[in-house]
Amino acid sequence: MARFLIGLIIGLIAGGAIIFFTFVGVPRSATRPGEPIKPPDATTPGGTAQIVLKQDFFNEVLGAIFRDMNDPAFQLSSAGRPASGYQYAAFQDSACDGKITILPEGSGVQTALKFDNNRIAAPLAFTGSYNSIFGCVQFTGWAQANLELRFDSGQQSVFGVINVETVNLDGVNPVIGGLVTPLVQSTLNSRVNPIKILDARQIAIDVPIASTGGKLQANVSDVRADLAANALNLFVTYNFHGSPTM
Repeated sequence: MARFLIGLIIGLIAGGAIIFFTFVGVPRSATRPGEPIKPPDATTPGGTAQIVLKQDFFNEVLGAIFRDMNDPAFQLSSAGRPASGYQYAAFQDSACDGKITILPEGSGVQTALKFDNNRIAAPLAFTGSYNSIFGCVQFTGWAQANLELRFDSGQQSVFGVINVETVNLDGVNPVIGGLVTPLVQSTLNSRVNPIKILDARQIAIDVPIASTGGKLQANVSDVRADLAANALNLFVTYNFHGSPTM
């Protein structure tokens, strides 16, 4: 009887994971500011500035974070809880922090941004733990993700949104993997995003013109993007206007 119940529980868990991915799909970020950035038109509008960000620039930023700061860590979404919301109180392990930590490298991949085939790929190496009904599960692996660029006109900012496509766990029992995989996907999609790439202070224009007794101002009306060889070209279109100095 006990074996039957254990088998039934495992079957329900595995079956639930299959149903989830079949009918719901991969969890995506709910935090998606603004609108997706489109490629530039054939004719660039007047008042457009071009900002070039190299692939190496982004990876130097990541390198500095991993070198000089703590590795980025996030609490697993719904860690230690089944779908119904009840906690596995009898199985809690105080040494199991239920977090996922992004590593500079691991599982045969390096965490980085790669410009390839007009998309920004973002492989992410990680380690973590999960407090399950089977005890504390320590896991390592990597996720294949892409970075979507979005422009929010209200915030006058360019954001990046990580979309996790696949999660690859190292040597984890398939039943445990069925529990951990959606948690890792949901956590990376929800906890990491959105990532501000350019904010209003960096791209705004507010310049005094002493000879006129006024100042030149501009807000960003549109942003377009194009991926070239190892470089991201942002085309920022401004609406210019003048105002008297108070």
